[in-house]
This record gives sequence, structure tokens and C-alpha cells, in this order.
Amino acid sequence: MSGIVIISAFSFASCNSNTEAEVTKSATEALANAEHKHSYRCPMNCEKGKTYDKEGKCPVCGMQLQHDDGGEDNGLTYKMHYASSPSSLDAGKAATISLTPKVTERKDEPVPLETVHEKKIHLIVVSDDLSYFDHIHPEYNADGSYQIKVLSKDQAYTSNAGKNETRFENGGDYYLFADYQPSGGLHQVEKVPVKIGGNTKAAVSFAADKLSGSSDGYSVTLELIGGKIITGAQMHIAGKVMKDGREVDPNTLENYLGAKAHMVVISLNDKEYLHVHPDVAKGRFDLHTSFKKAGIYRGWIQFQADRKVHTIDFTMNVKEGTADEIKRATAAHKEESGGHEGH
Repeated sequence: MSGIVIISAFSFASCNSNTEAEVTKSATEALANAEHKHSYRCPMNCEKGKTYDKEGKCPVCGMQLQHDDGGEDNGLTYKMHYASSPSSLDAGKAATISLTPKVTERKDEPVPLETVHEKKIHLIVVSDDLSYFDHIHPEYNADGSYQIKVLSKDQAYTSNAGKNETRFENGGDYYLFADYQPSGGLHQVEKVPVKIGGNTKAAVSFAADKLSGSSDGYSVTLELIGGKIITGAQMHIAGKVMKDGREVDPNTLENYLGAKAHMVVISLNDKEYLHVHPDVAKGRFDLHTSFKKAGIYRGWIQFQADRKVHTIDFTMNVKEGTADEIKRATAAHKEESGGHEGH
């Protein structure tokens, strides 16, 4: 992240021990500091450098805004360089994918990355129809690249799905979303299209809401606070966690990548990416996010329990909000959050 300017309070020992000019200067500086307007920024940079003038939570991912006075973007343009061996990938065949972060203005310089949620890169792999999802973490190499092993159809995962291995069982169009933060720079999310050769399967069509799902005895049901999801206002979606028919407090779940749960949301039409962090303070998954465009969105919530990462998928229909709907939703969310939304 960009640097943070620490504002110190001024104290005065005694008027007799300072010259009049020194006292006047100190008082002026203290007044300037008192009147200084603080700025806050989402640590995930969800809104591409946007800052807020008061504390609160990011309206997109739900994370607490960070104090960011003086924290400007370093002005550099980052690009994730993609390569594979072999250069053409085929369904069911072993391969290696390499991702190397670069600075467009200084291509020969290495780009160190920050550790965010316990990893340098979170890589989300989805098929074009969003029926396939994988969340993996490329491993760092001495040459500055981060590698992923693509397994053949006959190879078993050496650790487990979600580490640095994935596979492509079908041909077609896929997208890799590289979620990372360069040291000294703002958080980045880069979409890399990948073509996989081989037989394709019929595309899965998603239209109706799918607001519940299960994984090895655990289930999550999403409740749309207000009845539906609209554009133009921050939405509150509550997730009820159950195990074998009994409600589970998410606070009792094991930590997964530095949190009790993570949720990725991707739009079907243009593949817009959201990474949402559920709040678990009220004994459920509370998701607070906003949607810019109407359409079909696919979501995957991941949490760890019984030493296993559980992934449950959802389908959400986002409607274009009318002026009255946006006004009511905004007022309801503001009242619920006590007026601290970060706007």
C-alpha cells in the first residue's frame, strides 16, 4: 500500500520557555493538523484508487477502510505476464503455467509482492460459462515467476485442490483472475484469458437464483435482505450456516486464509470480479457489497471446517434498481450500519 502519514499532536511545556514566534508557529501547525481532513482507502483497492473522507467499510468487499492520509498511487502500471509450457494447453494433459508480475515502465525490474490473506497471489480459475471454479496459489520461483502445475486427467492432487495445482478436464475458454498487491503499489486484480484445446462440453445455462448449497454435511443459505439484489445501492446478504440440520456459528469455524470465509463473485456477461469478505460478528455470514450492473452473477463461498476447505456455489440475479428502490435500500443500510458506511 501507499505510505501513511502519521499526524502527531503538539504539546506546549510553557510559554516562558519558547519565543513568541515559536509558540505562534506551533499553534498554527497544531490548528492545521486539527483541521486536516483524513482519507481512507479500501485495502483491496476495489474501486481503483477511490478514497473516502471518513471511516467505515468498503461498499464493494466489506473490508474495513484503512487510514491513508497522503497515500497516493505510485503511478506505476502493473501487468501479469502469462506463459505456459507447452505453449498450447490441451484438456486432460499435464502442463505448467507461469505468471510473472511486471512494471510496464520498467519491465526488467523484479516486482516483489505483499502477502495478503497469507498468500502472494490468489488465482481464481473459471470457465467461460462459470460452471467451473478453482482457487489456487501459485508458488514463487527464483526467477521472479509464480508457477501452477496443471495436472493430467490421470494425476491425483499431491496436496489438495486449492494449493498450486489445477486441471482442465474440458476444452474451451477460461479466465484466470490474478489477485495480488505489489509492494509499494495498490491492490491489483488482473483477468487473463486462456484457451484450452480439446473437446468442449455444452455450456451450462444459469438463469434462476440458486441461493443455497451444501458440502460434506455443511450447507449455506443466502437470505437477500430486502428481498432482491439491485444495482446502485449497497446490498446486505446474510448467509446461514448449517451442519447436519443444526445451525453453526461461523465464529467456530477454522480460519481459512486469514479469515472465517471468503466469497468470490463474478458476472456472467462481462466477467467482472468481486472478492467479498463476510462479517461473522452476528453469528452468520454477513455480506455487504454493491453491484454496478444488472445481470446474472455466480458466487462461491469458501470456508474451512473439519480440516477441509468447503466450496459452495450460488447464482444471483441482480436487477436494475429504480430511484425509489435505491433510496430505500440506501436508507435501510445506513440505519443498520449506524451511519458508518465509509462514504
